[in-house]
Amino acid sequence: MKIAIVGVSGAVGQELLKILDQRNFPLTDLVLFGSKRSAGQNYNFKGKEYTVKELQHNDDFKGVDIALVSAGGGTSLEFAETITKHGTIMIDNSSAFRMDENVPLVVPEVNAEDALNAPRNIIANPNCTTIQMVVSLKPIEQLSHIKRVHVSSYQSASGAGASAMDELVQQLKEVVEGKNVTVEKFSYQLALNLIPHIDVFTDNDYTKEEMKMFNETRKIMHSDIAVSATCVRVPVMRAHSESIWVETEEELTVEQVRDAFERFEGIVVEDNPQERKYPMPLFLSGKDEVFVGRIRKDLTSPKGITFWSVSDQIRKGAALNAIQIAEYLVKQKK
Repeated sequence: MKIAIVGVSGAVGQELLKILDQRNFPLTDLVLFGSKRSAGQNYNFKGKEYTVKELQHNDDFKGVDIALVSAGGGTSLEFAETITKHGTIMIDNSSAFRMDENVPLVVPEVNAEDALNAPRNIIANPNCTTIQMVVSLKPIEQLSHIKRVHVSSYQSASGAGASAMDELVQQLKEVVEGKNVTVEKFSYQLALNLIPHIDVFTDNDYTKEEMKMFNETRKIMHSDIAVSATCVRVPVMRAHSESIWVETEEELTVEQVRDAFERFEGIVVEDNPQERKYPMPLFLSGKDEVFVGRIRKDLTSPKGITFWSVSDQIRKGAALNAIQIAEYLVKQKK
């Protein structure tokens, strides 16, 4: 099993390398690709040094079984044919192919079997906020069809990349020291602030990030589910949080939903309000699962359930989900 990582120098690329090691992925060879700037850098994997090759339009992917790609939508669009022309399966972390009808959009806990039908040899990794949400929606959907969802996301700096995380640290120092605050990665100062704006606004005044949650959820779940989202950038370093309200066709009890969460692979329940036990990003960075808590009946609808969710955006929201897709493909070939 020969694996390639494209965009290895980025935050997600580094996490891909780490998770392949931690999960003992059954690879026999590894190839690392990056931009011209990254080419020549060395990374250690299981005691062996690997040198980053410049991504070019050539035959470097011949013999590669799976390419884990996290280099941005433009790069994915430009190099997709180069990566897949010899039969390599491209698992892409960008938004470039997510809504392509010939490209499956996969969260293994929810729709793993979709990965087996990839006519373009491309499998898309969903948006981080969508991945986190659909993992928690699936066990509810198994109890009763979900008609609609209202969600507010509280997205950490990590969602905008490693440089955004660095900028938040810099801003916090500048605020404490009374200096002018550096603002480059975000629309406004993020330190001590909330920014209700992630990605660009569309014609309906929802952002692209918010519309991804609507469109991607329907595709992944093969459902007519309606999702209304508000996505907010918050001064948290890593791990996204979501406040989720769902309305189902049949009335469900809190106990039914909690039990479904507890039995579902990939979910950890932290839900004991009396002991102040609920998921928080400060304590869940670096974890693989989707954590849920504050599970309660909605006060405005007998068929409504509301809960709180936290998950590491770089792991389950990106790198881990891609590797789980690869693991599923490997398992199906055995």
